[in-house]
Amino acid sequence: MDLNAEVDSLVKASQAWIPMIMEYGSRVLLAVITLAIGWWLINKLTQKLGGLLALRNADLALQGFISSLANIILKVLLIVSVASMIGVETTSFVAAIGAAGLAIGLALQGSLANFAGGVLILLFRPFRIGDWIEAQGTAGTVDSIQIFHTILRTGDNKTVIVPNGVLSNGIITNTNRQPTRKVVFDVGVDYEADLQKAREVLLELAKDSRIMTEPAPQAVISTLGDSSITVSLRVWVKTADYWDVMFLFNEQSRNRLKTAGIEIPFPQRVVRMVQDAAVK
Repeated sequence: MDLNAEVDSLVKASQAWIPMIMEYGSRVLLAVITLAIGWWLINKLTQKLGGLLALRNADLALQGFISSLANIILKVLLIVSVASMIGVETTSFVAAIGAAGLAIGLALQGSLANFAGGVLILLFRPFRIGDWIEAQGTAGTVDSIQIFHTILRTGDNKTVIVPNGVLSNGIITNTNRQPTRKVVFDVGVDYEADLQKAREVLLELAKDSRIMTEPAPQAVISTLGDSSITVSLRVWVKTADYWDVMFLFNEQSRNRLKTAGIEIPFPQRVVRMVQDAAVK
């Protein structure tokens, strides 16, 4: 009798558990299949997104950032959906994620500001990799644009890491954004000098293949200083030729002006001594 009773209890227990196992087993199986297919589709979708951005000639850093961000967001949504399929209460799950995000956000305010700055830089692209920029008291070539910071290489080959938060909110001077630049070369000449000849000498310097003919070079009298008259040579060049042309002017202007008999004075002060009347 005891054996029969135990068998009966096992049969009744199996009758109660089997439907439950079948029900939850089917949910789990469907959730696993959904997770696997969704994961694969998300990877394919983000790859297509990266390819679309590449076709539109988007910046490499922007391509990687948008693709990875879309991948993470879609996978989080997929996991939440799969959790709801197996009976997990997603409301509390989402609330927990929100609370954790708020706590992390408060703890990482500076990093989030840099992250937001990186997003703005990658979206609006005030500069690109390879540009020479001046910002936050430093200047250099942009080596890379990261999510939290931008790496610059100075003229003497130093590496400067600038946080994106302050970089995106400050003034940025990009010297490579435009294809041409204006070279303004100022030189002081003596007050007794022939200004017309000085202008002609400087315009002779502008006869170089790297200097554009349109707009035409100009030599003008810009200022009347304390000890000299400033003659300004203004020409347009390609951005890549700016410093070479400026160095050329610095190198040749002195000798050519001196050959033409035009002196470049140094600052001087005239002192007059007034004697008192002879002592009686």
